[in-house]
Amino acid sequence: MKYSFYDVKSKKKIQAEIAEFVTYGKEGNKRYAFKAKAPAGHNMTAFVSEKVWKDAKKK
Repeated sequence: MKYSFYDVKSKKKIQAEIAEFVTYGKEGNKRYAFKAKAPAGHNMTAFVSEKVWKDAKKK
């Protein structure tokens, strides 16, 4: 599934394939994120809501 990530190095939004579904923090204070690789090869992270994260994980 593709998602829109902000590429800090090129300073623009790009569509990239989600490579990993990640959570940060403890119970009650969790943050949800997608990880992907930019075309140039560096890593990108997009923080999303719990609902978006769970819906994407189902696909």
